Amino acid sequence: MTAITPDPPCEKPIPHPKNRFMALTSNCNDMPTLFVDTHAPLDVLYDAASYRIRAVTQVLENLSMRGSVECDSTILSDFALLCAIPLRDGCDVLDVLDVLDVLDVLDVLDVMGRRLRARPSGDV
Repeated sequence: MTAITPDPPCEKPIPHPKNRFMALTSNCNDMPTLFVDTHAPLDVLYDAASYRIRAVTQVLENLSMRGSVECDSTILSDFALLCAIPLRDGCDVLDVLDVLDVLDVLDVLDVMGRRLRARPSGDV
């Protein structure tokens, strides 16, 4: 029977910008498993951040429209965490965009806008 040996110690990933992948701050321990690809196209990064932030915003707006919400503090705490995780992820992706040149972001948005305006109305 072979002896079981422990795993070697984990090496922490090199933080961005020296590494292509930036760990999300919502990782639950020192060995991150969720990352943002800092070399992804700017429009993809923006869409990922926007999707997460808008999803949390929609949930919170719907909740605020209710007359009263009765729940105990544990449920409220869990709900706050549920909203905070995607919100933090979206902000992390926006941080990647901040690291990149803001003018590049504006150029991408400008090109996208010109392409959308140039499409014939029948194209999808």
